[in-house]
Amino acid sequence: MMKVSQLRIYTIQHGKMDEWIRGWRDGIVPLRRKHGFRVEGAWVVPEENRFVWILVYEGPEDWNAKDAAYYASLERKALDPDPARLIARAEQWMLLAVPSA
Repeated sequence: MMKVSQLRIYTIQHGKMDEWIRGWRDGIVPLRRKHGFRVEGAWVVPEENRFVWILVYEGPEDWNAKDAAYYASLERKALDPDPARLIARAEQWMLLAVPSA
């Protein structure tokens, strides 16, 4: 099994960070876990209104297939209100681990 990590940086609509975090923590995170993903960490850059997190998948399936299944799931479609509505801009990069020693 290969560990795949993705860095996600979201610019959240002004004044909506607390609402975003609640929706992410209560809706997105548990659903991602159910689909086999793990949240490696999450951070806020307050002065930039940015939310940064690292999402990890370590399983037998391809990242893209697993991610597509997550977004296609009835549970994801049923998130109401959908926290994604609070994202003004989204950036995503796949990460490649570098040995430190």
